[in-house]
Amino acid sequence: MNTERSSLANAYREQLAREAIGVGELTRQADEDRVLRICFPAAPLPAPGFISAAERAGLAADIGTVYRLLTELPERLYGGDAGALADAVGLTGGQARLVGRATAGPLLRLARADLHHCADGFKLLELNISSALGGVEIALLNQAMLGHPALARFTAERGLGHVDTVRHIAAMVRAQCGRLPGRPVVALAVWPGEYTALQVWMHIYADLLDDLGIDAMPCHVGELVERGARLEVQGRPLDAVLRLFLIDEVRTRRDEVVLEPLLRAVESGAVQLIGRLDGELYGNKGALALLLDDRFRSACDAGERACLDRFLPWTRPVRSKVRLPDGSLGDLESYARAEQHDLILKPVLSHSGVGIVAGWTVPPEQWQDQVRQALDGPYVLQRRVKPLPEVFPGPDGDQEFYLNWGVFVTDPSATGSDGYGGCYLRATGDPEAGAVYEANAAKIGCVFHEEAAPGDGGLAQSARW
Repeated sequence: MNTERSSLANAYREQLAREAIGVGELTRQADEDRVLRICFPAAPLPAPGFISAAERAGLAADIGTVYRLLTELPERLYGGDAGALADAVGLTGGQARLVGRATAGPLLRLARADLHHCADGFKLLELNISSALGGVEIALLNQAMLGHPALARFTAERGLGHVDTVRHIAAMVRAQCGRLPGRPVVALAVWPGEYTALQVWMHIYADLLDDLGIDAMPCHVGELVERGARLEVQGRPLDAVLRLFLIDEVRTRRDEVVLEPLLRAVESGAVQLIGRLDGELYGNKGALALLLDDRFRSACDAGERACLDRFLPWTRPVRSKVRLPDGSLGDLESYARAEQHDLILKPVLSHSGVGIVAGWTVPPEQWQDQVRQALDGPYVLQRRVKPLPEVFPGPDGDQEFYLNWGVFVTDPSATGSDGYGGCYLRATGDPEAGAVYEANAAKIGCVFHEEAAPGDGGLAQSARW
């Protein structure tokens, strides 16, 4: 366990004990916040998580390296052919066509790394490269938790801060839109079938962006209308579209027709697309597995290989023969059968835990059947990462939770930062839960980071991305 981070958590729990502060008091403001409950239905953890300055710098460096390597996959493996990468990671023909078209404008860095913290540090489970990311409003929880004077004093005394991820996104929107005479007009666009369920949350997101100087228009993709050379929504010409839908929601030719006005507007330069579709070409589980392929490793330098070995768990496409953790070439079904309780099966393009099967949670017959059905399909097999328990104050003493650390990646050129864009926690008390997503999270948490390493006298050195 990182000693600096654990010492911060220990010191905060000790302060709460000295002051005899009840756990219920710590989250009262968050519990009563209607907006927070809409954004994060799970109850808040009684205390935040903490990241030391050294830990933040290490995460920035490692996530930055993985991000860069993912976006270099076409050049390093396929002679610059993004279509070959799309085929290798299991995109359908329709999805590959979309990825090939929607590449106008810069691919600004916007992603969320999902990590577990285990005995030898953080391990990257997934890197979701997309503008359709859950949890970006987590700074609302930071602010609500700071309403209790105990945390406000602790963070001030220790030099702890937090990042407003939405503020970073707003900076990226302005950077991509360029110089405009007024406020950028930006559509927040979800897929049509999701609008009814998401519209309340979308208006909260729009209000947050409005406070940051952006006119945000919640809508679904089917409401985007071509008017001459412009793209409009609700009669207003748009400068940009912030994509809040995923590529796997575009499943049929009819869906592609719905998307066509947006694609044409992006190709003509009429609007900027915040979150290019090809981000999901690099930010899927199949692409992550390719980083550990022998061919790719041979094209990496020693520092890149060291990062991959340190930061990524064993992850492979589901093929009949794979490179096993000991370096040998072996039969995947035999390996999966023998190592069932330490493996997890994931669809390449899934999100929110949909379709994931943790081997230790199902009977052997079901596991073997799932692996057999996934063979040569758009799936990966990943070695289980067992997170260390993290200790939080509880009503009857300390309690343990197992965390998914969702570290946001934002673009340094637009935000003036080191690329660390904030973090939010999804927590479960069940060590056997497997993956922790919004759907099965028992609690949600915010994170405060150390602005400077102890004794530095200044900001910790930022990682160069």
